[in-house]
Amino acid sequence: MNILYFGDVVGKVGRRALQRVLPGLIERERADFVVANCENVAGGAGVDAKSCEELLAAGVDALTSGNHIWRLREIGDYLDRPDSRLIRPENFPGDPPGRGWGVFTSNSGAQVAVVNLIGRVFMASVDCPFQAGERLAEELATTCPVVLVDMHCDATSEKGAMGWFLDGKVSAVVGSHTHVQTADQRVLPEGTAFMSDAGMCGPINSVIGVKPKLAIRRFVTQRPTRFETASGEVVVQGAVVTVDDATGRATDIQRIQELVA
Repeated sequence: MNILYFGDVVGKVGRRALQRVLPGLIERERADFVVANCENVAGGAGVDAKSCEELLAAGVDALTSGNHIWRLREIGDYLDRPDSRLIRPENFPGDPPGRGWGVFTSNSGAQVAVVNLIGRVFMASVDCPFQAGERLAEELATTCPVVLVDMHCDATSEKGAMGWFLDGKVSAVVGSHTHVQTADQRVLPEGTAFMSDAGMCGPINSVIGVKPKLAIRRFVTQRPTRFETASGEVVVQGAVVTVDDATGRATDIQRIQELVA
């Protein structure tokens, strides 16, 4: 099977661009299942139900998130819905709303498990993502061979470590959060596809999706600055992972980058 994964969708411009190109990408890549990270989908930071439903209606099958998932209070009820296809990082401490993984049915009829983890380097203190990832990989191994992990974190080294840690235990580990697409996609020795960061679906003439002048102001003044999503040409970035749905082993991973005027 082919799984499409898209990096952080940034605001309305990112949503609209993904909606526009997704049908063509599904056809071109013969995709059986589509995942997108949506933690910045509402106004450039945060998640709301309306934006999620727009992406699902456009052809996305499952939504992952990250540290911005709690920015809008309303999202807790949406996460707790029995039919919710939005997941939050599994290793948040305590007992937060929602769940950190889900098993979904692909267009081919095969089951796909999607796991969301969040890192600890340069980020808030959370439970160990490695312990959470290993536990879920072991739990899912007997019921669902195809497992995609969204590793949401800052440090490339932490993402790389997770890829090697889960090599042979899951189908793919793809990073999110930095909004900068990396060129290190490969299939690791034991059959796990890896890529440090899928990039973003957002305005290309920006600082990771934000109007440049606002990002510059914060860096120069070191004072709080309200960010706004940039406009103009949009890039849709992600990856397509080819997986043997009988064994769960990946056979290929390729970057995706589409420009949308």
